[in-house]
Amino acid sequence: MSAHDAVAALKQLGLSNYEARVFVALQRLGTGTSQEVSETSEVPRSQVYGAADDLAERGLVEVVESSPKRYRPVSLDAAREQLRSRIEREHERAFENLESVRNERADRTDEGDVSTLHGRHAVHERVAALVERASEQVVLIAGDADLLSEDVEAALRERAAAGIPVVVVTQERVVERRFADAPVRVVVAPPDRTRGFTGRTLLVDDATVLLSVRTDDGGEPFEETALWTADTRIGRILAEFIHAGMQSGFEGEYPGAE
Repeated sequence: MSAHDAVAALKQLGLSNYEARVFVALQRLGTGTSQEVSETSEVPRSQVYGAADDLAERGLVEVVESSPKRYRPVSLDAAREQLRSRIEREHERAFENLESVRNERADRTDEGDVSTLHGRHAVHERVAALVERASEQVVLIAGDADLLSEDVEAALRERAAAGIPVVVVTQERVVERRFADAPVRVVVAPPDRTRGFTGRTLLVDDATVLLSVRTDDGGEPFEETALWTADTRIGRILAEFIHAGMQSGFEGEYPGAE
């Protein structure tokens, strides 16, 4: 990695441009005066003082009280821990503030709305949240076992325990074993019946639907893109298609199939 790349990476971790350049320069020098740091970093000498002092406040640089004043970086392990702790603190502060201002309607769609999501964890969370709202029926088609996160599995179990009919269609027997102690109906279908589908289809109460597909080449960890709509006319239309497909493809195994 070049010095330029190192500066860019440090800026991503929250350092200013001058701070990052001074810190990288000190890694090269080991210790140095403002003049030496300026020459190595190409940061104006007048700006080195402020950047170095800010780095010292962050716990990344030691200030050697000599004449002239010299600066020395802490070890890379210490710097790594300092930056990690700072990021974690900022992360917690940011999400605490977001939680306090979060709109209670943020998780709901308006009539006719269709929302999209990107990322496996975001889709896991949305599937679990939609399942938790079920009051009539849940149908989840998830070919692979890794599409059933702990939160999704817990939501399915909770709804089934509450007396809500829950059906899970999968290609893997391990899913059947995971729900062996729960009143969840698991249909294990070979790939030719699911047509090798690698995403997931969720139907909740005949009006809430989520459809997702993998968005990579099948490697791990996979990424996922989903669209969903809750309690809408579009959802009811999609629900009819899902019911029809399930009844024709899983005759005798799907509730309502003749």
